[in-house]
Amino acid sequence: MTDPGARLSTRSLLIAGLSTVIEWYDFTLYLYLATTLSRIFFGGGADGVGYALAGFALAYLMRPLGAIVFGHIGDRHGRRVTMLLSMALMSGAMLATALLPTQAQMGASAGWLLLALRCLMAFSVGGEYTGVVAYLLESAQARRRGFVTSLASAASEVGGLIAVTLSAITVASMDQVALDSWGWRIPFFVGAAMAGLVLLARSTMEESPDFVRQREQNSIPAAPLRHSLTHHRPAIVRGFAISALGSITYYVGIVYVPNFLTGVAAMGEADALWLSTLAAVMVILVTPVTGHLSDRVGRRPVLVALALGGVALPVLMFGVMAQGSFVQALAGALVLAGLGGAVSAVGAVTTAEQFPGEGRLSGLALGATSATALFGGLTPYLSHILTQRSGWAATPGVMIAVVALGVLPFLWRMPETAPYPSIRSR
Repeated sequence: MTDPGARLSTRSLLIAGLSTVIEWYDFTLYLYLATTLSRIFFGGGADGVGYALAGFALAYLMRPLGAIVFGHIGDRHGRRVTMLLSMALMSGAMLATALLPTQAQMGASAGWLLLALRCLMAFSVGGEYTGVVAYLLESAQARRRGFVTSLASAASEVGGLIAVTLSAITVASMDQVALDSWGWRIPFFVGAAMAGLVLLARSTMEESPDFVRQREQNSIPAAPLRHSLTHHRPAIVRGFAISALGSITYYVGIVYVPNFLTGVAAMGEADALWLSTLAAVMVILVTPVTGHLSDRVGRRPVLVALALGGVALPVLMFGVMAQGSFVQALAGALVLAGLGGAVSAVGAVTTAEQFPGEGRLSGLALGATSATALFGGLTPYLSHILTQRSGWAATPGVMIAVVALGVLPFLWRMPETAPYPSIRSR
Protein backbone atom coordinates (compact mmCIF):
# COMPACT_ATOMS: atom_id res chain seq x y z
CA MET A 1 0.00 0.00 0.00
CA THR A 2 1.26 3.48 -0.82
CA ASP A 3 2.22 5.54 2.18
CA PRO A 4 -0.45 8.25 2.67
CA GLY A 5 2.28 10.77 3.39
CA ALA A 6 3.45 10.50 -0.20
CA ARG A 7 0.31 12.28 -1.38
CA LEU A 8 0.96 15.37 0.69
CA SER A 9 3.39 18.05 -0.45
CA THR A 10 6.42 18.96 1.63
CA ARG A 11 5.18 22.54 1.49
CA SER A 12 1.95 21.66 3.32
CA LEU A 13 3.89 19.73 5.97
CA LEU A 14 6.23 22.65 6.52
CA ILE A 15 3.39 25.17 6.79
CA ALA A 16 1.59 22.96 9.31
CA GLY A 17 4.68 22.26 11.39
CA LEU A 18 6.16 25.74 11.38
CA SER A 19 2.87 27.53 11.99
CA THR A 20 2.89 26.34 15.61
CA VAL A 21 5.64 28.93 16.02
CA ILE A 22 2.90 31.56 16.06
CA GLU A 23 0.57 29.61 18.29
CA TRP A 24 3.10 29.30 21.10
CA TYR A 25 4.58 32.75 20.59
CA ASP A 26 1.17 34.31 21.07
CA PHE A 27 0.20 32.15 24.01
CA THR A 28 3.42 32.06 26.06
CA LEU A 29 4.06 35.77 25.57
CA TYR A 30 1.54 36.49 28.32
CA LEU A 31 3.50 34.43 30.86
CA TYR A 32 6.88 35.82 29.86
CA LEU A 33 5.49 39.35 30.33
CA ALA A 34 3.44 38.43 33.41
CA THR A 35 5.47 40.64 35.76
CA THR A 36 5.11 43.64 33.42
CA LEU A 37 1.43 43.00 32.71
CA SER A 38 0.75 42.65 36.43
CA ARG A 39 1.89 46.25 36.93
CA ILE A 40 -0.04 47.59 33.93
CA PHE A 41 -3.35 45.79 34.52
CA PHE A 42 -3.38 44.59 38.16
CA GLY A 43 -1.40 47.11 40.22
CA GLY A 44 1.92 45.23 40.50
CA GLY A 45 3.62 43.57 43.46
CA ALA A 46 3.25 39.95 44.54
CA ASP A 47 -0.54 40.29 44.51
CA GLY A 48 -0.48 41.68 40.98
CA VAL A 49 1.63 38.78 39.74
CA GLY A 50 -0.77 36.42 41.48
CA TYR A 51 -3.75 38.03 39.70
CA ALA A 52 -1.95 37.81 36.35
CA LEU A 53 -1.16 34.11 36.85
CA ALA A 54 -4.67 33.41 38.15
CA GLY A 55 -6.04 35.05 35.00
CA PHE A 56 -3.86 32.77 32.90
CA ALA A 57 -5.12 29.73 34.82
CA LEU A 58 -8.76 30.77 34.48
CA ALA A 59 -8.40 31.47 30.78
CA TYR A 60 -6.70 28.14 30.27
CA LEU A 61 -9.88 26.37 31.32
CA MET A 62 -11.29 27.52 27.99
CA ARG A 63 -8.76 25.37 26.17
CA PRO A 64 -10.69 22.05 26.48
CA LEU A 65 -13.85 23.78 25.28
CA GLY A 66 -12.00 25.12 22.25
CA ALA A 67 -10.51 21.69 21.61
CA ILE A 68 -13.96 20.09 21.69
CA VAL A 69 -15.49 22.69 19.35
CA PHE A 70 -12.60 22.75 16.89
CA GLY A 71 -12.16 19.00 17.26
CA HIS A 72 -15.75 18.46 16.12
CA ILE A 73 -15.15 20.73 13.15
CA GLY A 74 -11.89 18.97 12.28
CA ASP A 75 -13.37 15.47 12.61
CA ARG A 76 -16.45 16.38 10.58
CA HIS A 77 -15.15 18.86 7.99
CA GLY A 78 -11.38 18.37 7.84
CA ARG A 79 -8.14 19.25 9.59
CA ARG A 80 -7.43 22.14 7.21
CA VAL A 81 -10.68 23.95 8.02
CA THR A 82 -10.16 23.82 11.78
CA MET A 83 -6.55 25.03 11.43
CA LEU A 84 -7.70 28.04 9.40
CA LEU A 85 -10.44 28.96 11.86
CA SER A 86 -8.25 28.65 14.97
CA MET A 87 -5.51 30.82 13.44
CA ALA A 88 -8.02 33.49 12.36
CA LEU A 89 -9.37 33.71 15.91
CA MET A 90 -5.85 33.85 17.32
CA SER A 91 -4.87 36.71 15.01
CA GLY A 92 -7.83 38.82 16.09
CA ALA A 93 -7.29 38.18 19.80
CA MET A 94 -3.60 39.11 19.61
CA LEU A 95 -4.29 42.37 17.76
CA ALA A 96 -7.01 43.32 20.23
CA THR A 97 -4.61 42.69 23.14
CA ALA A 98 -2.03 45.03 21.59
CA LEU A 99 -4.68 47.77 21.44
CA LEU A 100 -6.01 47.37 25.00
CA PRO A 101 -6.30 50.38 27.33
CA THR A 102 -4.36 50.01 30.59
CA GLN A 103 -5.55 50.15 34.21
CA ALA A 104 -4.33 53.76 34.38
CA GLN A 105 -6.51 54.64 31.39
CA MET A 106 -9.60 52.56 32.14
CA GLY A 107 -9.46 51.30 35.70
CA ALA A 108 -10.13 47.72 36.77
CA SER A 109 -12.11 47.04 33.57
CA ALA A 110 -8.81 46.87 31.66
CA GLY A 111 -7.81 43.76 33.60
CA TRP A 112 -11.14 42.10 32.83
CA LEU A 113 -10.75 42.88 29.14
CA LEU A 114 -7.28 41.35 29.18
CA LEU A 115 -8.73 38.24 30.83
CA ALA A 116 -11.51 38.01 28.21
CA LEU A 117 -8.98 38.12 25.39
CA ARG A 118 -6.84 35.48 27.11
CA CYS A 119 -9.96 33.27 27.25
CA LEU A 120 -10.45 33.80 23.52
CA MET A 121 -6.81 32.97 22.90
CA ALA A 122 -7.01 29.80 25.00
CA PHE A 123 -10.17 28.78 23.13
CA SER A 124 -8.36 29.06 19.79
CA VAL A 125 -5.21 27.31 21.02
CA GLY A 126 -7.40 24.44 22.20
CA GLY A 127 -8.07 23.53 18.58
CA GLU A 128 -4.77 24.67 17.15
CA TYR A 129 -2.19 22.28 18.56
CA THR A 130 -4.30 19.11 18.33
CA GLY A 131 -5.17 19.96 14.74
CA VAL A 132 -1.53 20.39 13.77
CA VAL A 133 -0.36 17.23 15.57
CA ALA A 134 -3.09 15.15 13.90
CA TYR A 135 -2.27 16.66 10.51
CA LEU A 136 1.44 15.85 10.80
CA LEU A 137 0.84 12.35 12.18
CA GLU A 138 -1.59 11.48 9.41
CA SER A 139 0.75 12.79 6.72
CA ALA A 140 4.11 11.37 7.86
CA GLN A 141 5.73 8.12 6.82
CA ALA A 142 5.05 5.49 9.48
CA ARG A 143 8.71 4.99 10.38
CA ARG A 144 9.24 8.76 10.89
CA ARG A 145 6.04 9.71 12.73
CA GLY A 146 7.79 10.45 16.00
CA PHE A 147 10.34 12.73 14.38
CA VAL A 148 7.89 14.55 12.08
CA THR A 149 5.26 15.06 14.79
CA SER A 150 7.91 16.24 17.23
CA LEU A 151 8.60 19.11 14.83
CA ALA A 152 5.32 20.66 15.99
CA SER A 153 6.73 20.74 19.53
CA ALA A 154 10.07 22.06 18.30
CA ALA A 155 8.38 24.76 16.23
CA SER A 156 6.22 25.67 19.23
CA GLU A 157 9.35 26.24 21.26
CA VAL A 158 10.79 28.36 18.47
CA GLY A 159 7.70 30.49 19.04
CA GLY A 160 8.43 30.49 22.75
CA LEU A 161 12.04 31.42 22.02
CA ILE A 162 10.97 34.35 19.87
CA ALA A 163 8.50 35.40 22.57
CA VAL A 164 11.02 35.31 25.41
CA THR A 165 13.76 36.92 23.29
CA LEU A 166 11.55 39.79 22.15
CA SER A 167 10.25 40.18 25.71
CA ALA A 168 13.81 40.34 27.05
CA ILE A 169 14.85 42.89 24.41
CA THR A 170 11.76 45.00 25.07
CA VAL A 171 12.21 44.97 28.86
CA ALA A 172 15.97 45.63 28.68
CA SER A 173 15.91 48.37 26.04
CA MET A 174 13.70 50.92 27.80
CA ASP A 175 13.00 52.28 31.25
CA GLN A 176 9.97 51.12 33.20
CA VAL A 177 7.93 54.25 32.41
CA ALA A 178 8.23 53.71 28.65
CA LEU A 179 7.71 49.96 29.03
CA ASP A 180 4.50 50.36 31.03
CA SER A 181 3.26 53.18 28.81
CA TRP A 182 3.66 51.70 25.31
CA GLY A 183 6.63 49.32 25.07
CA TRP A 184 4.69 46.27 26.27
CA ARG A 185 2.46 46.52 23.18
CA ILE A 186 5.31 45.85 20.72
CA PRO A 187 5.52 42.05 21.18
CA PHE A 188 1.73 41.74 20.81
CA PHE A 189 1.69 43.73 17.56
CA VAL A 190 4.50 41.50 16.25
CA GLY A 191 2.47 38.41 17.14
CA ALA A 192 -0.64 39.69 15.40
CA ALA A 193 1.34 40.39 12.21
CA MET A 194 2.97 36.93 12.21
CA ALA A 195 -0.38 35.23 12.80
CA GLY A 196 -1.88 37.06 9.83
CA LEU A 197 0.94 35.84 7.58
CA VAL A 198 0.50 32.24 8.74
CA LEU A 199 -3.23 32.45 8.09
CA LEU A 200 -2.51 33.39 4.47
CA ALA A 201 -0.01 30.53 4.12
CA ARG A 202 -2.43 28.00 5.59
CA SER A 203 -5.06 28.88 2.99
CA THR A 204 -2.86 27.07 0.42
CA MET A 205 -2.51 23.80 2.41
CA GLU A 206 -3.87 20.45 1.26
CA GLU A 207 -6.21 18.32 3.36
CA SER A 208 -4.87 15.51 5.56
CA PRO A 209 -4.60 12.21 3.62
CA ASP A 210 -6.32 10.33 6.44
CA PHE A 211 -9.32 12.64 6.37
CA VAL A 212 -9.48 12.24 2.59
CA ARG A 213 -9.58 8.48 3.19
CA GLN A 214 -12.45 8.89 5.66
CA ARG A 215 -14.42 10.88 3.09
CA GLU A 216 -13.80 8.30 0.38
CA GLN A 217 -14.79 5.43 2.68
CA ASN A 218 -17.73 7.35 4.16
CA SER A 219 -16.37 6.57 7.65
CA ILE A 220 -16.54 10.09 9.15
CA PRO A 221 -18.38 9.77 12.48
CA ALA A 222 -21.60 11.76 12.72
CA ALA A 223 -20.91 12.59 16.39
CA PRO A 224 -17.11 12.43 16.89
CA LEU A 225 -17.20 13.22 20.61
CA ARG A 226 -19.71 10.46 21.34
CA HIS A 227 -17.77 8.12 19.07
CA SER A 228 -14.59 8.64 21.09
CA LEU A 229 -16.36 8.27 24.44
CA THR A 230 -18.03 5.07 23.27
CA HIS A 231 -15.10 3.33 21.58
CA HIS A 232 -11.88 4.81 22.98
CA ARG A 233 -12.18 5.41 26.73
CA PRO A 234 -8.87 3.70 27.64
CA ALA A 235 -7.13 5.81 24.99
CA ILE A 236 -8.61 8.96 26.51
CA VAL A 237 -7.25 8.01 29.95
CA ARG A 238 -3.80 7.28 28.54
CA GLY A 239 -3.81 10.56 26.61
CA PHE A 240 -4.73 12.38 29.84
CA ALA A 241 -1.82 10.78 31.73
CA ILE A 242 0.74 11.53 29.02
CA SER A 243 -0.43 15.11 28.66
CA ALA A 244 -0.48 15.67 32.43
CA LEU A 245 3.23 14.85 32.58
CA GLY A 246 4.00 16.93 29.49
CA SER A 247 2.01 19.91 30.73
CA ILE A 248 3.44 20.19 34.22
CA THR A 249 7.04 19.65 33.10
CA TYR A 250 6.58 22.35 30.47
CA TYR A 251 4.53 24.99 32.28
CA VAL A 252 6.15 24.68 35.72
CA GLY A 253 9.59 23.48 34.62
CA ILE A 254 10.02 25.98 31.75
CA VAL A 255 7.42 28.73 31.41
CA TYR A 256 7.00 29.49 35.14
CA VAL A 257 10.79 29.70 35.72
CA PRO A 258 11.21 33.45 34.92
CA ASN A 259 8.55 34.34 37.51
CA PHE A 260 10.16 31.94 39.98
CA LEU A 261 13.58 33.52 39.49
CA THR A 262 12.34 37.11 39.86
CA GLY A 263 10.54 36.14 43.06
CA VAL A 264 12.50 33.51 44.98
CA ALA A 265 15.99 34.03 43.55
CA ALA A 266 15.79 37.85 43.53
CA MET A 267 16.84 38.03 39.88
CA GLY A 268 15.92 40.96 37.66
CA GLU A 269 13.28 40.63 34.95
CA ALA A 270 15.74 41.04 32.08
CA ASP A 271 18.23 38.48 33.46
CA ALA A 272 15.47 35.94 34.08
CA LEU A 273 14.16 36.36 30.54
CA TRP A 274 17.62 35.97 29.00
CA LEU A 275 18.13 32.81 31.01
CA SER A 276 14.79 31.49 29.75
CA THR A 277 15.91 32.26 26.21
CA LEU A 278 18.79 29.82 26.64
CA ALA A 279 16.39 27.27 28.11
CA ALA A 280 14.19 27.62 25.01
CA VAL A 281 17.21 26.82 22.82
CA MET A 282 17.72 23.66 24.86
CA VAL A 283 14.13 22.57 24.20
CA ILE A 284 14.52 23.15 20.46
CA LEU A 285 17.64 20.96 20.40
CA VAL A 286 16.18 18.17 22.56
CA THR A 287 12.79 17.86 20.85
CA PRO A 288 13.66 16.36 17.43
CA VAL A 289 16.30 14.10 18.99
CA THR A 290 13.68 12.66 21.36
CA GLY A 291 11.16 12.27 18.53
CA HIS A 292 13.71 10.36 16.47
CA LEU A 293 14.66 8.22 19.48
CA SER A 294 10.99 7.25 19.96
CA ASP A 295 10.93 6.05 16.34
CA ARG A 296 13.94 3.83 17.00
CA VAL A 297 13.19 2.35 20.44
CA GLY A 298 9.47 3.03 20.90
CA ARG A 299 7.27 5.58 22.66
CA ARG A 300 6.73 3.63 25.90
CA PRO A 301 10.37 3.20 27.05
CA VAL A 302 11.16 6.84 26.32
CA LEU A 303 8.13 8.08 28.28
CA VAL A 304 8.84 5.76 31.22
CA ALA A 305 12.44 7.00 31.42
CA LEU A 306 11.30 10.63 31.28
CA ALA A 307 8.71 10.04 34.02
CA LEU A 308 11.46 8.62 36.23
CA GLY A 309 13.47 11.75 35.48
CA GLY A 310 10.44 13.80 36.46
CA VAL A 311 10.40 12.10 39.86
CA ALA A 312 14.13 12.50 40.50
CA LEU A 313 15.26 15.83 39.04
CA PRO A 314 12.85 18.80 39.51
CA VAL A 315 13.06 19.14 43.31
CA LEU A 316 16.84 19.31 43.11
CA MET A 317 16.84 21.71 40.16
CA PHE A 318 14.47 24.24 41.75
CA GLY A 319 16.56 24.12 44.90
CA VAL A 320 19.70 24.80 42.85
CA MET A 321 18.07 27.73 40.99
CA ALA A 322 17.06 29.36 44.26
CA GLN A 323 20.70 29.72 45.37
CA GLY A 324 20.94 33.09 43.61
CA SER A 325 23.89 32.42 41.29
CA PHE A 326 23.25 32.98 37.58
CA VAL A 327 25.32 29.89 36.72
CA GLN A 328 23.33 27.72 39.15
CA ALA A 329 20.06 29.13 37.86
CA LEU A 330 21.14 28.45 34.28
CA ALA A 331 22.14 24.87 35.06
CA GLY A 332 18.82 24.14 36.75
CA ALA A 333 16.80 25.80 34.00
CA LEU A 334 18.60 23.86 31.25
CA VAL A 335 18.00 20.50 32.93
CA LEU A 336 14.31 21.29 33.44
CA ALA A 337 14.03 22.55 29.86
CA GLY A 338 15.56 19.34 28.52
CA LEU A 339 13.12 17.25 30.54
CA GLY A 340 10.05 19.26 29.55
CA GLY A 341 11.02 19.46 25.89
CA ALA A 342 11.63 15.71 25.67
CA VAL A 343 8.26 14.85 27.23
CA SER A 344 6.46 17.23 24.88
CA ALA A 345 8.21 15.72 21.86
CA VAL A 346 7.29 12.09 22.45
CA GLY A 347 3.99 12.97 24.13
CA ALA A 348 2.64 14.69 21.01
CA VAL A 349 2.90 11.65 18.76
CA THR A 350 1.95 9.15 21.48
CA THR A 351 -1.31 10.85 22.45
CA ALA A 352 -2.35 11.15 18.79
CA GLU A 353 -1.50 7.50 18.13
CA GLN A 354 -3.93 6.40 20.85
CA PHE A 355 -6.81 7.05 18.42
CA PRO A 356 -7.70 6.05 14.86
CA GLY A 357 -8.30 8.82 12.31
CA GLU A 358 -12.05 8.72 12.91
CA GLY A 359 -12.72 11.06 15.83
CA ARG A 360 -9.01 11.62 16.54
CA LEU A 361 -9.29 15.36 17.31
CA SER A 362 -12.26 14.84 19.64
CA GLY A 363 -10.41 12.06 21.46
CA LEU A 364 -7.42 14.34 21.92
CA ALA A 365 -9.73 17.07 23.22
CA LEU A 366 -11.18 14.79 25.89
CA GLY A 367 -7.85 13.35 27.02
CA ALA A 368 -4.79 15.41 26.20
CA THR A 369 -6.30 18.90 26.14
CA SER A 370 -8.29 18.52 29.36
CA ALA A 371 -5.09 17.43 31.14
CA THR A 372 -3.27 20.44 29.73
CA ALA A 373 -5.93 22.74 31.16
CA LEU A 374 -5.49 21.28 34.64
CA PHE A 375 -1.75 20.63 34.74
CA GLY A 376 -0.68 23.46 32.45
CA GLY A 377 -2.98 26.40 33.08
CA LEU A 378 -3.40 25.99 36.84
CA THR A 379 0.06 24.90 37.90
CA PRO A 380 2.03 28.16 37.40
CA TYR A 381 -0.48 29.92 39.66
CA LEU A 382 -0.41 27.08 42.22
CA SER A 383 3.38 27.08 42.13
CA HIS A 384 3.43 30.82 42.86
CA ILE A 385 0.94 30.55 45.75
CA LEU A 386 2.43 27.42 47.36
CA THR A 387 5.99 28.71 47.11
CA GLN A 388 4.98 32.00 48.72
CA ARG A 389 3.07 30.37 51.55
CA SER A 390 5.52 27.57 52.27
CA GLY A 391 8.69 29.60 51.80
CA TRP A 392 10.26 26.47 50.27
CA ALA A 393 11.87 27.12 46.90
CA ALA A 394 11.66 23.47 45.83
CA THR A 395 7.85 23.42 45.99
CA PRO A 396 7.35 23.60 42.18
CA GLY A 397 9.70 20.64 41.80
CA VAL A 398 7.63 18.64 44.28
CA MET A 399 4.54 19.32 42.17
CA ILE A 400 6.24 17.92 39.07
CA ALA A 401 7.54 14.88 40.97
CA VAL A 402 4.09 14.04 42.37
CA VAL A 403 2.47 14.13 38.92
CA ALA A 404 5.32 12.11 37.36
CA LEU A 405 4.97 9.46 40.05
CA GLY A 406 1.20 9.39 39.60
CA VAL A 407 1.28 8.81 35.82
CA LEU A 408 4.16 6.32 35.87
CA PRO A 409 1.88 3.23 36.32
CA PHE A 410 -0.20 4.28 33.28
CA LEU A 411 2.91 4.70 31.15
CA TRP A 412 4.35 1.39 32.35
CA ARG A 413 1.20 -0.52 31.28
CA MET A 414 0.67 1.46 28.07
CA PRO A 415 0.76 -0.59 24.84
CA GLU A 416 3.43 0.43 22.35
CA THR A 417 2.03 2.61 19.55
CA ALA A 418 5.11 3.09 17.37
CA PRO A 419 4.19 1.44 14.04
CA TYR A 420 7.65 0.11 13.18
CA PRO A 421 7.36 -3.75 13.16
CA SER A 422 10.65 -4.28 15.02
CA ILE A 423 9.36 -2.08 17.86
CA ARG A 424 5.82 -3.44 18.07
CA SER A 425 7.10 -7.00 18.34
CA ARG A 426 9.06 -6.29 21.51
